Order: sequence, then structure tokens, then C-alpha cells
Amino acid sequence: MHLLILGGTGPCGLQLIDQALALHHTLIVYARSPQKLPESVRKSPAVTVVEGQLTEADKLSEAMNGVHAVLSALGPAVKNGPFHPSNTPLAHAYSVIIDIMRKRDLKRLILLGTPSMKDEHDKFSLQFTVLVSGVSLFAHNAYKDVVAIGQTVRTSGEDLIWTIARVPILTEKPDKTFVAGYVGDGKVGTRLSRAAFAAFVLQELESNEWCKKAPLISSP
Repeated sequence: MHLLILGGTGPCGLQLIDQALALHHTLIVYARSPQKLPESVRKSPAVTVVEGQLTEADKLSEAMNGVHAVLSALGPAVKNGPFHPSNTPLAHAYSVIIDIMRKRDLKRLILLGTPSMKDEHDKFSLQFTVLVSGVSLFAHNAYKDVVAIGQTVRTSGEDLIWTIARVPILTEKPDKTFVAGYVGDGKVGTRLSRAAFAAFVLQELESNEWCKKAPLISSP
């Protein structure tokens, strides 16, 4: 498939790029700072890099030309958590992305989320209550933006085929195995490797098992 990758310069995005290339997809990588991409990615014949901001609708629209799906690893930078802007910039960016997708009749969107995005299938879990409360307390603006992303996708993207891959605490382990479920179901845990996040996204792209759903993904 021909795919648009957003958030490709971050750790999850780089995993997504590497694994997508290994599966012989061709990629448009839309990035604010393309110089952060490894040289091997920038020089790959299967990759076209487009420099631009998430607020530049015309550039984003051009980047979506001819693609089959949008895969997004966008999310608040962990290191910037307490200093994340208060005006929910990522949620606003998703409004722009969804509007362009609609105009281009592009349906498939798979994006990174977190347990801060509540789901009707979630059950009570003390571990996740503590995790989410901690984020809300110590990185409130980032928490607010993530929650707004979930609301934006669910309400503005009603005519899209979206999947929100909610992730718990991310690790650098190379293990790509994962389980998918919901908070408090006794199956999912509080850790997931970034490699496994990418593996889930690319599997979901083919299987379409979680369309218009927001599963929690974790290590087994």
C-alpha cells in the first residue's frame, strides 16, 4: 500500500516506518523536522519526505494524494509533558487531517492513543486509574489534548474507518508481540514496546479487525 505517516520522527513513528518498509509498503513521511529522520529513511527509494506543519492544510492535502491510508504516531512528547501547550494543538491538527481525508475520499485512519481516552468497553482497573490520574495531574495540558484527540476522531471522523490504538507505558524492547483488549479486561497490561505498537498498526491495516474501535494494546 501507499501510506502517509504522521509523527514519523518520534520513536513510535520510526518503528512504524521501519516495519512498513520491511513489508514493502511505499511511504509519504510528512514531518516538521525531516532532518530528524535517519539517513537510511530519507534516502530510501520507497520513501518520499514532505516537510510541513500540521497546520498547513494545502501541504497536508498534497501529501495525501494517492495514499491508501493514514497512519499516525502523533502524540505529546513525553519530555514536554508539563509544558505541552494548553490549546490542544494535536486535536486541532486531527480536525484538519480528518477534513482533508474527507475531501479526498480517503477513509482509513489508524492512530496512536492512550488510556486517557476513555472507552465504553473499559472496566475499572486500579493500575490504569493511577496511571491516568498521574498524567492528568502532572501533565494536564498533554492529558487534555489526548482526550480531545479521541473526541475529535469519534465525532468528526464518523464517516472514516478509524482505529485508535491506545497504548500504556511504552518501552524500547524489540519484542513485537501484543494483545489487544480493553482496560480492566484481565488480558491487557501496563507495558508495550514501541515495536509492538507498530506491529499492531500494520496488522490492523490488513485485518481491519478493530474498525471504529479503540482497543488497548499491551505486551502479553
